[in-house]
Amino acid sequence: MQSLADYQAVFQKYLTENGFTHEPNELYEPVDYILSIGGKRLRPLLALMGYELFAADISRALPVAMAVEVFHNFTLLHDDIMDDAPLRRGKPTVHVKYNISTGILSGDVMLILAYESLRNTEGSAAMTHKLWTIFNKMAREVCEGQQIDMNFENRNDVTIAAYIRMIELKTSVLIAAAFEMGAIAGGATLKQARPLYEFGRNVGIAFQIQDDILDTFGDPEKFGKKVGGDIIQNKKTFLVLTTFALANAAQSADLKQLMATPTTDEIAKITAVRAIFEAVDVREHAEKTMDNYVKTAFDALDKSTISDTKKDYLKAWANDLMMRQV
Repeated sequence: MQSLADYQAVFQKYLTENGFTHEPNELYEPVDYILSIGGKRLRPLLALMGYELFAADISRALPVAMAVEVFHNFTLLHDDIMDDAPLRRGKPTVHVKYNISTGILSGDVMLILAYESLRNTEGSAAMTHKLWTIFNKMAREVCEGQQIDMNFENRNDVTIAAYIRMIELKTSVLIAAAFEMGAIAGGATLKQARPLYEFGRNVGIAFQIQDDILDTFGDPEKFGKKVGGDIIQNKKTFLVLTTFALANAAQSADLKQLMATPTTDEIAKITAVRAIFEAVDVREHAEKTMDNYVKTAFDALDKSTISDTKKDYLKAWANDLMMRQV
C-alpha cells in the first residue's frame, strides 16, 4: 500500500490533466474552482486505496476516483446554496463568488461529468455493471439524506437514531461506496468488497459526528468553515440532540428558546449554546460515540479477506482521520 501523499499526488496529477476547461466558460469555471480549492481529497483516495487492496496498477482506478470526487463536490456546491454558507475550505463558496443561478447549473453539470468519468473505467461488462449499481444507489441515498436533513428543520421530534440514519445517507454512504467501488474495480467480488463498505460506512458516521464537534469547538483556520454555523442555522446536530437527552429541564428550555429565537447577535448565540453544551459535557459524549463507530468499523474490517498488514494500514488511516485538530 502506498502513502496517502502518494495517492494524493497521483490523483492530483490526474485531476490537473483532466480539468473541465470547456465552453461556455461561465458554466465550467465554477466547476474547476470548487475542485481546485481542494481539501484532503478523502473520497477519491479511498477509491484508490480500495483498488490497491486487490490490484497493483492504481491508474486504472483513477476514473472511479474522479467520479467520486466530482460527485462529492457537486453535493457540496448545492449544499452550500441550501445552507447559504459563505465559506468552503476557507474560500468563498461558488454561489458567493459567482451567483446562485450559476452555482445551481454548474452543480448540475458536475453530476453529469461524474457519470462520464465513471463510464471511462476499464473492465468487464459485469464489473462496470456493479460499479454503476453501487454508484447509483449511493447517489440516490445521498439525495435522500439531504432531504431528510432539510425535513429536520421543521420537526421537533428528531431522535438521535434518526439523525444517525440521516448522516449515514448524507455522508457515510459516499465514503463506503468509494471503498467498495475501488475494490470492485480492482477485481474484488461483492462478497470481498462488502466488509470494506461496512468499514467505510461506520468510519463515515464517526467522521460526521466529528464534523459536528468541529463545527462548534473547532479552529476556523484549521476547520476551513465558519465555526458555529450549525448553531446559527439552528441545526439539529448530534450535539444538540444529545444535549436534549442529557440536559435538565432548565437547560432544555434555554436551548429550545435559543433555537427558536431569531438570531440578532451571532457571537452571543454561539456563546450561549456552547455554554449549555459544556454544562452537560456533550463533547465528551459525542467523542465516545464517535469512538464506538470507529470500533464497529474495525470489527467489520476484521471480517475481510485482505491481509492483516492491509487491515492495519486501513485502521491507522482511520485513526489518523479521527485526529483532525480542533
